[in-house]
Amino acid sequence: MNAIQPSRPPLQQPTPKKRATPRPHRHLRQRSHRVMAMETTVKIGVNIAISTAAISALVQLLPYHWMQQEKLRAVRTEVNQMELRVGNLQTEFSRNFDPRQTQSIMQQQGYRFDPNQRQVVIKGKEETDSE
Repeated sequence: MNAIQPSRPPLQQPTPKKRATPRPHRHLRQRSHRVMAMETTVKIGVNIAISTAAISALVQLLPYHWMQQEKLRAVRTEVNQMELRVGNLQTEFSRNFDPRQTQSIMQQQGYRFDPNQRQVVIKGKEETDSE
């Protein structure tokens, strides 16, 4: 190891020349590009098929959705009307069972008047002109 090295470099053997044939790597690269192109084409095709199915489903579901929205609007309108009616009935109910308003309710429903009260009859124009 510690021997003295010769001053001139050792003779090198001539390196064999490489062949002029094309590298196989190019062929593999071309094949990989073709595989990638096919894979991309298949992916695009599958995505188009899925998109078509989704659009078809939406086209079929939209009329049903619109019909349900119309029914919902009709039900909400009826609910609002019923809430008004229930409110009126509750007011009338509480009024009918209010002991302070018994006299006025009897007069409205039975055409009975308090003996101290005089009945007022309003005549129309035709009745006053004929007299």
